[in-house]
Amino acid sequence: MCSRGSLVLGVETSCDDTAVALVDHSGVVIAARAASQVDLHNSYGGIYPEMASRAHVDKILPTVKEVLSVSGVGPRDLAAIGVTRGPGLIGSLSVGLHTACGLGHGWGVPVIGVNHLRGHLRSADLEEARVLYPALVLLVSGGHTLLARLEDTGDIHLMGSTVDDSAGEAYDKVARMLGLGYPGGPIIDRLAVEGTPSVKFPRPMLLQGLDFSFAGLKSHVARYLADTPEAKPADVAASFVEACLEVFIFKCRSALKESRPAHSSGPLLRSSVMSSAWNSACRR
Repeated sequence: MCSRGSLVLGVETSCDDTAVALVDHSGVVIAARAASQVDLHNSYGGIYPEMASRAHVDKILPTVKEVLSVSGVGPRDLAAIGVTRGPGLIGSLSVGLHTACGLGHGWGVPVIGVNHLRGHLRSADLEEARVLYPALVLLVSGGHTLLARLEDTGDIHLMGSTVDDSAGEAYDKVARMLGLGYPGGPIIDRLAVEGTPSVKFPRPMLLQGLDFSFAGLKSHVARYLADTPEAKPADVAASFVEACLEVFIFKCRSALKESRPAHSSGPLLRSSVMSSAWNSACRR
């Protein structure tokens, strides 16, 4: 059992999954549970915000109870409750925030609102310290794509972000165009390995600073599929992934030239759904 009053209960409801974790002061994850909504949203090819909010209402207290139960921890063992305050879907965020505030008030535990993008940036140091500072980070999540320079754990300088759609949103929409289901990231990534990147899709904003744009790429894929009904889905997926990864790699190299961090062998964080394609692209 960890020392009394030294643990943080984390609550995350920014989008579609209800996630709860218990972490100690050194970043060791004591217990973690997530209630997935994939089956709920799959038929829509994307997240249905109202349904996501209602699912969070159903799942959040049972998920909190399960995490505390499996870890043998009670409210008096908590130093604080950390909860996602944004960015994210308003309805989903509201469920997490109101639940965390209610629990904190009832248990006499302080509640700390957390920007979940900072959570992404700091997640590389969970369990063990991996990041050498200063560091350059490419963050590619479902709803966000950005480049940042981290001077230390709390000093973050944004270097570039999306001006329209994130890469994750483009992945989901392209998967829906191909009739592949939701979430699109893992499906597109697996399919891309089987195909040939034979279609030269555009590389949006490649030479325009460090910001990203994926709306035009998504639209170009839609037009290509409309004009080429005989196109092989695996080739379309491979071509789409190659376009995304070329943008990521080029932007990271440009950022490295502008700001040499201590760890300069490449981005420290990347989307897990793109990992195999990323490795392939880096080898090329």
